[in-house]
Amino acid sequence: MADVDFSNRDSFASKFGVIAATAGSAVGLGNIWRFPYVAGESGGGAFVLIYLAFIFIIGVPVMLSEFIIGRKAKQNAYGAFKKLAPGKPWFVIGLMGIVSAFLILTFYSTIAGWTLEYIVQSVSNSFSGKSSQELKASFESFQSGTFRPIMWQVIFMILTAGIVLAGIKDGIEKYTKVLMPLLFVLIIVMCIRAVTLPGASKGLEFLFKPDFSKITWGVVLEALGQAAFSLSIGMGALITYGSYIQKDNNLSSTAIKVSITDTLIAIFAGIMIFPAVFAFNLEPDEGFGLVFIVLPNIFEQMAGGYYFSIVFFILLAVAALTSTISVLEVVVAYFVEELKISRKKATFIGALSITILGIFCTLSFGILNDVKLFGKTMFGLFDYISANILLPLGALLIVLFLGWYLGKEKIKEELSNSGTIKLRFFSVFLFLIKYIAPIAIALIFLNSIGLIQF
Repeated sequence: MADVDFSNRDSFASKFGVIAATAGSAVGLGNIWRFPYVAGESGGGAFVLIYLAFIFIIGVPVMLSEFIIGRKAKQNAYGAFKKLAPGKPWFVIGLMGIVSAFLILTFYSTIAGWTLEYIVQSVSNSFSGKSSQELKASFESFQSGTFRPIMWQVIFMILTAGIVLAGIKDGIEKYTKVLMPLLFVLIIVMCIRAVTLPGASKGLEFLFKPDFSKITWGVVLEALGQAAFSLSIGMGALITYGSYIQKDNNLSSTAIKVSITDTLIAIFAGIMIFPAVFAFNLEPDEGFGLVFIVLPNIFEQMAGGYYFSIVFFILLAVAALTSTISVLEVVVAYFVEELKISRKKATFIGALSITILGIFCTLSFGILNDVKLFGKTMFGLFDYISANILLPLGALLIVLFLGWYLGKEKIKEELSNSGTIKLRFFSVFLFLIKYIAPIAIALIFLNSIGLIQF
């Protein structure tokens, strides 16, 4: 077993690299795949309002809390709590984060694999001449298959493992600095085209005009789960990335920029999809096939749509990849620093074990569709446990640790870079993480597991 030198850990080389990598972790299928279909199922505009509130009242403070913990400890999610709270049970938060990351990547890699299939379909012009019903049937046929979905999932995990194996500076940062800006530009172009489709105004109205009768505790729960899922909070990814951030970086500024970027991408994804949903007479609660059914229809209507479809699905895969590498890094960092094994071996063990379990998630849409645990398929169960239980609970414990255990002076020292940065909203931040965020997360978490009913 190799010894780990914590004083010479790999780190991000530039401030832009920090933003690109961390935004890459947050921006991905959670924005482009999950946000539109959850918003569609939860009533549109009412859901969006609650989602935005959770992002900035809870998401940003929790993200900042994870950055503080990670950079102060300069260790993986588990090791960070052991270092900052020696002899205390707070390390359980880190273990929960690692389990969350593991579970999320098992089903996330399923959807990520679908993006590779659609790159191939785009190149072969498979969308040409097909109606929305035919595209839906084609998607469902692929989704319920066996060989191709598994093949793409395995290939995607190999790509993920390859980048993680290269390290932070030469792997994660190097790729995200180039690919994230490209994704942002392409989505804006797609939005511009989508809003010019016939009937697009109905889609925009659905997304931005809230129907408050749609607001239920179920919608509130979904909004919190989506905010946590989208920002990657509560699963150790931001603690792990925070540990690679250099001491001269302004953590507050970074958290705000990443949250704004993440939220804009999610909203743009809605603008890109819902006008098309109404233009092609699909239902807004179509499910997570929206991206794979609606977008091919958009491309069919666009000048140069063939080329746009190829580039978009490549960049959709890239967006997924920037997220999967951050999630795998949580597991790999734990293996390297706590189990004292080489990065090469840690990456191989982590990726292989996640892929094996992930295959069961992929087959949940096909031959294992009738295999249910607690009334859910393997895919549905892992999605529910992570988004509605582990991520909110992890976020709750993180803010409790920071707000009630770590101490005001240590937080202030880390946020101000040892007094070199003026803190303008420090008291507001402390109030949010000590009172508002814990109460809000706790109420919704207790409701989600059935201990209280609203």
